[in-house]
Amino acid sequence: MKLQIAIDGPAGSGKSTVAKRIAHELHLTYLDTGAMYRCATLVSLQKGTKEPSALINFLTENPISFQNTRADQRVFIGLNDVSAAIRTPEVAAAVSEISALPEIRDFMTAEQRRIAADSSIIMDGRDIGTVVLPDADLKIFLSADVHERAERRHKENIEKGIPSALAEIERTIAARDLYDSTRAIAPLKKAPDAIEYDTTGKTIDEVVAFIEEKIKSLS
Repeated sequence: MKLQIAIDGPAGSGKSTVAKRIAHELHLTYLDTGAMYRCATLVSLQKGTKEPSALINFLTENPISFQNTRADQRVFIGLNDVSAAIRTPEVAAAVSEISALPEIRDFMTAEQRRIAADSSIIMDGRDIGTVVLPDADLKIFLSADVHERAERRHKENIEKGIPSALAEIERTIAARDLYDSTRAIAPLKKAPDAIEYDTTGKTIDEVVAFIEEKIKSLS
């Protein structure tokens, strides 16, 4: 039986970290949709254009792909490893605008659904349960205090050797929360049938255990 697990929530709520763990432990395919939008944003910054057709044409010729390693998941645009490049503050500050472009969302949604149709999958983002996989078997909405989310992202950046300023990250996350939740196209919101879980003060192990229990109850 193929399973579709949707995990949504704002930046820094732990979606990607948790989804990767669960995918590994339960042998599911993991798709980082946020990384896909960051790839489009990186191309936009590098090419100096926000024109959707130009970005889509480039990404069609140089497809986004993922490669799992024992320690992490690498992200590629064509043959180029952009795993670190898409996590810079510049990309973080611009990704909401690019990801809100209707043509970009349509392109990414089609790609995400195509991948989801091939195997049991766990996918995280902001509109997975509401738009990308509206019929997912399980929908989880993760939330957390803004300051704690900023601290998590700051620590993650430091561990990866990415320049990081906590105050700036907190401002960026707060601004992105507002932008993502009020945009006209696929806004960040909890699906009516999603289970909300506040991760403030929770360890990754606790969040993973909570979601895995819900997944196991499906069978």
